[in-house]
Amino acid sequence: MFSNIRSLIFKLDPETAHNLAIKSLKFNFIPNLPDENKYDPLFETKLFGKDIENPIGMAAGFDKNAEVYNSLFKLGFGFVEVGTITPLKQYGNPKPRVFRLVEDEALINRLGFNNLGAENIINKIKKNKKIGILGVNIGPNKDSENRIEDYLKCLKIFHQVADYITINISSPNTENLRKFHNQKQLDNLLKDIKKEKQNLNSKIPIVVKVSPDIIDSEIDEISQVLLGNNVNGIIISNTSDSTRESLINIQKHQKGGLSGKPIKIKSNILISKFYKLLKGKIKIIGVGGVDSGASAYEKFLAGANYVQLYTGMVYRGPNIVSMIKKELRELLLKDSVKNFSEIVGKKTNT
Repeated sequence: MFSNIRSLIFKLDPETAHNLAIKSLKFNFIPNLPDENKYDPLFETKLFGKDIENPIGMAAGFDKNAEVYNSLFKLGFGFVEVGTITPLKQYGNPKPRVFRLVEDEALINRLGFNNLGAENIINKIKKNKKIGILGVNIGPNKDSENRIEDYLKCLKIFHQVADYITINISSPNTENLRKFHNQKQLDNLLKDIKKEKQNLNSKIPIVVKVSPDIIDSEIDEISQVLLGNNVNGIIISNTSDSTRESLINIQKHQKGGLSGKPIKIKSNILISKFYKLLKGKIKIIGVGGVDSGASAYEKFLAGANYVQLYTGMVYRGPNIVSMIKKELRELLLKDSVKNFSEIVGKKTNT
């Protein structure tokens, strides 16, 4: 069905099309889709100690204001991450700020953490009881004078309703945000997060979302900081503000973060490098170019324990989870495994 209407959707401005998708999910215009592989033991796993039906998650950026997470669970996602959410409401960057690169199966966005603000969004979540594992992705306001304080404010607000909280230090669309990749700055941030968790008497799992554009020395430093602060997970990775060389679409030089198929290999290489350093002590969520069973399979082989997607759904449609599971099932059965977790990191170990 989606393949029949995709050409009509793609005639719309990408941000308009996204808003239409959110409304369609909100008002149940998208029917529940059949999934013959639901509750398949091949995909069952745990995320931070809680059972999930499969390791395929919706990445932050799709449901920025926590409006449709339950609808996404009904589409088959094993977990959903909402946000990025900032303490105060903000409009983000001027429009146009999302660009569809059809030939490349990619998006470029420079949205800039547009969201309704933490207090508005916490009220939405409290009114709409979650039916699955919900992550909340947090970040600072653009004009904040104390960005660490912004992260702490959001932690205080969301720690009781979220199943995990993601510290977003990697968006290319908030100026100087990526400075938190610096070893000392990241260590200071995570120490303050840990201290605030103690003050709140909270055991909320903490995840850090990193940039795909970091160099090898930063990978080593970041790994040391994450391990030293007992972080629970790492999301590898966010959108890229480089990786434009092989793109075809004329909009390839638009400023912003590139997502989708063109960053798949870059993300996989990064996952593999972190996997070797983290040695299973920190869970890895792999993001970037996941749009098929084969692409998810590659992420697991590289060392990801879970995957997330967003751009893949733009190009493949709302049935993407069951499509991925069907293809992935065939690949896993060829490996004669009983659960996908048996292949995690296998490519790294060979």
